Amino acid sequence: MITGPQYKIARRLGAPIFEKTQTQKFVQRQERKNKNRSFGKQKSEYALQLNEKQKARFTYGLTERQFGNYVKEATARKSAHTTHVIFELLELRLDNAIYRLGLAATRRAGRQMVSHGHILVNGKKTNVPSRRLEQGDVISIREGSKSSSLFSKESENVKTAPSWMQYDAVKKTATVIAKPEFQSDTMFDLNAVVEYYSRS
Repeated sequence: MITGPQYKIARRLGAPIFEKTQTQKFVQRQERKNKNRSFGKQKSEYALQLNEKQKARFTYGLTERQFGNYVKEATARKSAHTTHVIFELLELRLDNAIYRLGLAATRRAGRQMVSHGHILVNGKKTNVPSRRLEQGDVISIREGSKSSSLFSKESENVKTAPSWMQYDAVKKTATVIAKPEFQSDTMFDLNAVVEYYSRS
């Protein structure tokens, strides 16, 4: 997905959605901008919902069509918590799992690792970043890629695995042990996203 100038997009959306914009300088500048904006014309409800949708979409690095399909699938399940389902579908993407583990510094880097065939799922190579993980799936690094500079310090790079994954430092594998739990402290409001799509 081509994102364009990341600082410009992040400033427009009012959130540090890209890793390179997650700095104290950016946050302080945005706070000043929001303070000045509070005295001006307020955004419409539709504009606010659109803004939240764009925040979520850019955070996960998805195209409009990809993101819309996740929302449609979640809505079709008729769950009482559509937002939880959307979050689960986004988190279970393979490229996101690589990022969450700390093997990749960004989701985009995680996507490249998968696309270039460095990652195995259940012992088989996959080059589909959007592959949806399931409980019991085991993520590992392809043997021929372990000597790559990308993974030379794997043990140091791996963060504390999220609650839905378990990392084995000896085998250097990560296993999906549960479904991702919904996090309400994200930079975007998934309730607003659902409301945005319900308009169409």
